[in-house]
Amino acid sequence: MGRTPAGQTRERIFQFVRERLLAGQPPTVREVQEAFGFRSVQSAREHLEALVAAGQLVKQPGKARGYRLADPPETFADETQTAAAPRLIPLLGRVAAGAFALAVEDLEGYLPVQADRAGDGSELFGLRVHGESMRDAGILPGDIVIVRRQPSADDGAIVVALIGEEATIKRLRRHGGRIGLHPANPDYQVLYPDPAELQVLGRIIEVRRYLD
Repeated sequence: MGRTPAGQTRERIFQFVRERLLAGQPPTVREVQEAFGFRSVQSAREHLEALVAAGQLVKQPGKARGYRLADPPETFADETQTAAAPRLIPLLGRVAAGAFALAVEDLEGYLPVQADRAGDGSELFGLRVHGESMRDAGILPGDIVIVRRQPSADDGAIVVALIGEEATIKRLRRHGGRIGLHPANPDYQVLYPDPAELQVLGRIIEVRRYLD
């Protein structure tokens, strides 16, 4: 059996990486190697670097899962006029549901969401969860939360809150003139941040979990 032309293999690799990115699961080079049966990691890396050179992917140095799509993909460009067409929103790095983690917007890829939830897509973003402080609310490490960007939230809403330069996921409660950020795990304490340092980034409207 003849070998598959390099261009066809590269296109298949691009589609594989693209689908993983849209699902919020950026692949490593080794995962690409295994998926396509290459004998060496270097073969997979050469194809990925060629896709970077062609402008189809962007590589973020120093990250094992550092490939992302060069621009917001046009997967649904032809259907955006219909009410049922999904929209794409950015998946931005990680957020702690536990101990605070430095809040850095680190674009990993894009996620499809229902059009009626996304509006024009600009007000939603995704974050990957670390920590177990929201365990009993069904938000676990590795989950992806979809966040509606808004500067305030109703009492009882689960929010992404920024305190100084650190972000966390908690349930917002108002106690008179104070705001408490409540965990959903008895092993963690309620936080009462200084109002001058607290910023609500948005309210969580959806949780996604991948089993593999």
